[in-house]
Amino acid sequence: MKLASYKDGSRDGQLVVVSRDLRTAHYASGIAHRLQQVLDDWYFYAPQLQDLYDALNADRARHSFDFNPAQCMAPLPRAYQWLCGAAYLSHVALLRQAPGEDLPAALKTDPLVHQGAGDAFIGPCDDIVVASEAMGIDFSAELAVITGDVKQDSSPEDALDSVRLLMLANPVSLRQLQAAEQDKGAGLVQSKPVTAFSPVAITPDELGDAWRGGKVHLALQTSWNGRKVGMCDAGPEMGFHFGQLIAHAAKTRHLRAGTVLGSGTVSNSGAEKHGRMDWPKGYGCIAEKRSMEVLQKSKTTTGFMQFGDTVRIEMKGKDGHSLFGAIDQSVASLYQTQADAVAEPEAAA
Repeated sequence: MKLASYKDGSRDGQLVVVSRDLRTAHYASGIAHRLQQVLDDWYFYAPQLQDLYDALNADRARHSFDFNPAQCMAPLPRAYQWLCGAAYLSHVALLRQAPGEDLPAALKTDPLVHQGAGDAFIGPCDDIVVASEAMGIDFSAELAVITGDVKQDSSPEDALDSVRLLMLANPVSLRQLQAAEQDKGAGLVQSKPVTAFSPVAITPDELGDAWRGGKVHLALQTSWNGRKVGMCDAGPEMGFHFGQLIAHAAKTRHLRAGTVLGSGTVSNSGAEKHGRMDWPKGYGCIAEKRSMEVLQKSKTTTGFMQFGDTVRIEMKGKDGHSLFGAIDQSVASLYQTQADAVAEPEAAA
């Protein structure tokens, strides 16, 4: 089953069911208006939505319409809780190796998960709006899950059973602000401004045998300014599966239905080639690329995103078709956006 939230002027959007091929959709208002409503009573609403999904795929839904990703908010536009993990140890190791730091031994046995801002997620085609290019604008190609209720101190197996939906995610980082926040020894706030999600969220069964062991065994494709920069396999090098990440977060507290948890940047390790390290599958964030250049002793270092830059993140199934739709965003200036918002009603008048 594939679900999305269409823009309707509200903060939570209107729930729609989307066909498997992402071509058509149908409002779910006869069943439920908001995705959080469904998550709160999953076993009552999900079978009804599944029936509508089946009818849509069979071309039997009477009021279907063409699906438009640009009309989508995040599938769950605001969440009670947004947690971001660091499940790909090759990503953490790479960012530490560049400045000559070792990977802490504890990270190999105990997941790193931090709390983020879940009150205002953005849609897959919404602009990344930033005040200054000097802040070090970076994308991050990730996977995320939405959970049902999770009991405190659940086992990883029980926690994995709580996964209701999966999405793609792009948690934006402002790298030039990050070090100062980390030096304070507290959480990241200013350097983690906003997160975008794929047009649709899908139930695990849509992945078929690619969903096993709490991991998605498919490649996550990342393009920057139209150039493919990453084709990282999300499965084998995920050091902690989603059940383990959820169980870690629930160790000392309950998690409520609608908790969103991200995997961290999907990353694959490099290999020695002709005396130098090589990363044939590319990268899922610019910080990784910069670290690669340091380790390769490159004379130049890639800059971060500029206003007007674009990023596209997508995952395709074994049949070559898009599973979640694509995150397809541009970077925009906060002040130009504000000026355009003022000019638009004046022009209309």
